[in-house]
Amino acid sequence: MTATAEKPDLEIGRERRRKEDQRLITGRTRWTDNLALPGMLHLAMVRSPFAHATITGIDTEAAKQAPNVVAVFTGADLADYAGACINAWAITPDQVTPPHAPMPTDRVAFAGETVAVVVARSAAEARDAAELVDVEYAELPAALDLKEAAADTVLAHPDLGTNKSAYWVFDSGEAGTGGSADEAIEKARGDGIVIEREYRQQRLIPAFMEPRSTVVDPTGEQITVWSATQIPHILRFAIAATTGVPESKIRVIAPDVGGGFGGKLQQTPEEMITFAVARKVGRPVKYTETRSESLMTAHHGRDQWQKLTLAAEKDGTVTGLKVELTADLGAYIAIVGGGVPVLGAFMFNAIYKFPAYHFACQTVLTNKTWTDAYRGAGRPEATYAIERLMDELAVEVGVDPLEIREKNWIKHEEFPFTTVAGLEYDSGNYEAATAKAKEAFGYDALRAEQEERRASGDRIQLGIGISTFTEMCGLAPSRVLGSLNYGAGGWEHASVRMLATGKVEVVTGASAHGQGHETAFSQIVADRLGVAFEDVEVLHGDTQISHKGLDTYGSRSLVVGGEALVKAVDKVIEKARPIAAHLLEADVDDIEFSAGRFGVRGTDQGLAIGEIATAAFAAHNLPDGVEPSIDSEATYDPVNFNYPHGTHLCAMEVDTETGGVLMRKYVCVDDIGNIINPMIVEGQVHGGLAQGIAQALWEEAVYDDSGTLVSGSFVDYLLPTAADTINFEVDHTTTASTTNTLGTKGVGEAGTIASTPAVVNAIVDAVRSFGVNDIQMPCTPERVWRAIHAHDGDAPTEGAAAPHFTEETGMQGQTDRTDGAGA
Repeated sequence: MTATAEKPDLEIGRERRRKEDQRLITGRTRWTDNLALPGMLHLAMVRSPFAHATITGIDTEAAKQAPNVVAVFTGADLADYAGACINAWAITPDQVTPPHAPMPTDRVAFAGETVAVVVARSAAEARDAAELVDVEYAELPAALDLKEAAADTVLAHPDLGTNKSAYWVFDSGEAGTGGSADEAIEKARGDGIVIEREYRQQRLIPAFMEPRSTVVDPTGEQITVWSATQIPHILRFAIAATTGVPESKIRVIAPDVGGGFGGKLQQTPEEMITFAVARKVGRPVKYTETRSESLMTAHHGRDQWQKLTLAAEKDGTVTGLKVELTADLGAYIAIVGGGVPVLGAFMFNAIYKFPAYHFACQTVLTNKTWTDAYRGAGRPEATYAIERLMDELAVEVGVDPLEIREKNWIKHEEFPFTTVAGLEYDSGNYEAATAKAKEAFGYDALRAEQEERRASGDRIQLGIGISTFTEMCGLAPSRVLGSLNYGAGGWEHASVRMLATGKVEVVTGASAHGQGHETAFSQIVADRLGVAFEDVEVLHGDTQISHKGLDTYGSRSLVVGGEALVKAVDKVIEKARPIAAHLLEADVDDIEFSAGRFGVRGTDQGLAIGEIATAAFAAHNLPDGVEPSIDSEATYDPVNFNYPHGTHLCAMEVDTETGGVLMRKYVCVDDIGNIINPMIVEGQVHGGLAQGIAQALWEEAVYDDSGTLVSGSFVDYLLPTAADTINFEVDHTTTASTTNTLGTKGVGEAGTIASTPAVVNAIVDAVRSFGVNDIQMPCTPERVWRAIHAHDGDAPTEGAAAPHFTEETGMQGQTDRTDGAGA
């Protein structure tokens, strides 16, 4: 028998280095693009340069004659093999949904859509030959501007007769969760405060580290698909449902995946095309996108116009909120893309006690890359809007922004609290998180410094930004998702295999793409079973090994997948109990389990759970009627979402002569319930902060007037590096969740959700004395400068040159860009 490691102290709460990192950071792992199968062919996609055009002809002959080209296929050639890309969330029964073939045969609807695929013996030869495919187009008018598309000025899909896809409404008066927002606003117009603002959520690109890659091998009894995906189980279902290949004949494997952020939460056209080509040629094939292809055709995120009206009493007590969204879906409706605004619908009220609430969203089709979930998915958009609006309310009332928030937020003694949107927040303490953040930030001292700079007319003004946020995560309750017309459940599955050597194999349906599942799940199992951390092996990301699961997104892995794992472990213990009683010659009712051992109450007799596993394997001496296994599995479906919260404070310096901004300090105190591994949590928060701050300061997907993505490389699409940010001060408070055994809350999206409004609030706060109450993201130096000078008598016209940005005046890594490039 293999010796087992000695069980250490409790693992939960311990800063364990990630098991995954040994292979990930030393290059010993296997990415999809590393795979090389015997006889494997390579694919290159021929993509449309037009945003909207009919395909009048495709000449593939020259490409077919190119060296080592095996085949060239058009959409018509693959029509019987490629299936379709599905939309799993039709948010209304009458949603207008354009059919989405992976490769169109007659018309392209966005620049970058695939119109042909070249199959060759090497990737380089496939790419060279792809340039020889001659496609004739008849260009059509393109629907590009979101507001114009909503007015049906130009149709993205002429056959549909409209760009309006779905109109979704929640009204607290009609739902019985509150009063009428319209009535509250009307009343406030007479004797209170009404604030109306329109905010822009710019289009973003997930920009994961590893481009998307797919390998399909059709030569075995099953068709095996390797893909850099977040959703192997969902992808398997989607392929089977649309191609007619039985699900049992499809195996999907997600090897180590280099980041996703929602960007790999997709059934992509490229996966379907690769699957179709493999079936057509009967050989293994691989497709790996270039970075330019990734930025152009992997789905985008955000892209909304947000019109908000807030009503309040004169003292700042909120009385009503009305939200009207227009959301760009792009050319097609992605797998859950239509539902992203619906997730946000429940979060615009945030941590505040609004008595009345109305939300309406119009989703719109355009001739741009399709949009879907991007880290936070609807929640960052909602948090940005309400946190910007609460700052505006504080200005109107004439009080500190923290004071207006505290006046209106849910007090800790009021939990559980049912919100005006109908959700029950189970636990929280906004007061504690805010107090801790204020102290670490040095809030009062920074406010004093701000006043001094304003009074002296300092060229460098200081702004303080606040974001007191909550989010709904752990996307799960199947009944709730069903009531929202979501096409799947929200449960998660796990199993625990007790090996004869005393080791433990854990199988989870949550599929990791960098979060540290193997480490955190090992810690949970080690504590629950009383075994050593090193003795736990976590398996995931392969539908042959993990036969059930709903994968990873929406900060659900720990709070849903982890709870399924707890339930599976508890079943192991209960299955082992009668075997332990038999071996110890005791009554089952006298058997106790603690720290990995079964003992007889009142004696020092005992057996380790590993010994029970060995005895079950041997099956020499088991009770009658007991099966020789203590392996167990469980499927967990939560009864509620999960509600982490926190307070983020940001200090920004703004050069009023150039518009350059500099981050001075950033402090966040998050409450994510009980923490499994503080090191992993800190890394998740840091990564989330970088993405949220990047939306505020740098990132924007920009199209020109013809529908070409002009920010299609990292030269133009600005991503921050570590050198472009500062050291974040990260801390936490703890109010355990009451809806799961571990008391945990989600953390993966928190930093992204909270940080964007904190940064923009700080910048606007710094220049508010110049009459500025909003700056459209990203807050580049030029946009900041123009906002400062918008009220000058000699203010420049749009497009006129702004002052040059230099290292002396600027923010980490920002560069001057013209408006045409996203500035």
